[in-house]
Amino acid sequence: MAEQAKNWENVKSYSLDPDSEQALFDAQIECTFIWAGKEGWPMGVIVNYIFREGRFWLTASEERPRVNQIRKDPRVSIAITSKGSVIKERQSLTYKCEAIVHTDRETLDRILPEFATAMRPGEPEKAAAFLAMLDSPERVVFELIPQTRIGFDSAKMWAASEAARPSDSPSGKH
Repeated sequence: MAEQAKNWENVKSYSLDPDSEQALFDAQIECTFIWAGKEGWPMGVIVNYIFREGRFWLTASEERPRVNQIRKDPRVSIAITSKGSVIKERQSLTYKCEAIVHTDRETLDRILPEFATAMRPGEPEKAAAFLAMLDSPERVVFELIPQTRIGFDSAKMWAASEAARPSDSPSGKH
């Protein structure tokens, strides 16, 4: 770790381990979803997601321009941060993914209830109302199949240099 502390440009040893990654998935419901717009420029929006079956699941209305763009070019990215969650140390994940746009009733019936429940945990009446709102005639579900992962855990970095730890960051492990 001492050698790493001398080279802050190389942050590979500060990657997020699998348990912390799962904790981040459990704690966070928002991500930045990025795709190529019609002129090829990267576009991104902050949206809700769930992680199930080793894949990310998002939803949108067919009317959103991103739907047709993703059908044309299914290469997308998703970025997730611990900011705003119960996790105190700063963590982040970025995945390059291949997207599949689903409109079939079987996928909608399987994913939308899970999505609504995850967005309204412990509130079955609100989850049911949210599901009714989501289950619209033009609804699509994006299935994002992870290809490449970048993870970062600031707790590992601050352990190598306590003097640089932000004052709003807890000391030690989370």
